[in-house]
Amino acid sequence: QVQLVESGGGLVQAGGSLTLSCAASGPTSTYAMGWFRQAPGKERDPVAAISWSAIDTYYTDSVKGRFTISRDNAKNTVYLQMNSLKPEDTAVYYCAAGLQYRPGSVIGFRQRYDYWGQGTQVTVSS
Repeated sequence: QVQLVESGGGLVQAGGSLTLSCAASGPTSTYAMGWFRQAPGKERDPVAAISWSAIDTYYTDSVKGRFTISRDNAKNTVYLQMNSLKPEDTAVYYCAAGLQYRPGSVIGFRQRYDYWGQGTQVTVSS
């Protein structure tokens, strides 16, 4: 069982930056990790994913060039650096973890995730 706790959300003006963190309760070095977001009235959508080795990363088109996902397996923590934030980035952001059975599974958001955090609110004002 893996427990995930997100932090780092908040209120920021458009053009600003935030860094989200996701701390896992146990070793996640063999887990792919992902960030998802859900805006009010919308479905939960994938934002970024990273393989267990950090060799592979993948982003949804709307955040490419602005967001960076990274991980520190020694600290069982994954990060999402968000720059040039836009009002449309406003959402609850969720961290997710899933055992990575196949190389390249994070590409195209094909990875299955079994564990989810409670989410952290990110609000971008215009």
